[in-house]
Amino acid sequence: MDFEVQRCTRHCAATQREFAPEEPFYSVLVCEGADVKRLDYSTEAWEGPPEDALGWWKSRMAGASKKKKWAPNDVMLDFFDRLEKQPEKQDMRYVLALLLVRRRVFREEGAALDERGQPVLSVYCPRRDATYPVPIAAPEGSRIEAIQDELAHLLE
Repeated sequence: MDFEVQRCTRHCAATQREFAPEEPFYSVLVCEGADVKRLDYSTEAWEGPPEDALGWWKSRMAGASKKKKWAPNDVMLDFFDRLEKQPEKQDMRYVLALLLVRRRVFREEGAALDERGQPVLSVYCPRRDATYPVPIAAPEGSRIEAIQDELAHLLE
C-alpha cells in the first residue's frame, strides 16, 4: 500500500508550540478515514502512541540552517561579465560559469578548442539569449580555497 506522509509541521500537535532547533520530538501516523495523518509531539506532551497508530518514531528537529544564501542570478551574471576583463581571474570565471550551470542559469553546450588550441567551454544563457566562451582554467590547488572564499564573500 502506497501513501504519502506529510512533512513535519515543526509544531507540537498538543500544545501548538514551535519546536526549537535540535529539539527532540515524537511523530505518529494515524488513520483518519481513508487518509493517513502525521502528528508531531514535543517530548513534554508525548504520552505514547495511540492504540490505532500505524507507526511512530522519535526524531530531532534540524539545527539552524548553515546553508549559504547566494546572490540573485542577475548579480552573479554581472560579476561573470566583469571577470571577463580580468585575465588573472579566468580560473574564478570558469568556476563561476560551472556554478551558474549548476544553478541552471547557464546551459552547457560543450567544449572545443579556440584559435590558439586552448580548451574553451561554451555556455548558453537563455535569460540573455547569449552564448559565452569560457576558457577552461581549472584552478590550481592553492587557488581553490581563495576562489571559494572570494566567491562566497562577494556573492552571499
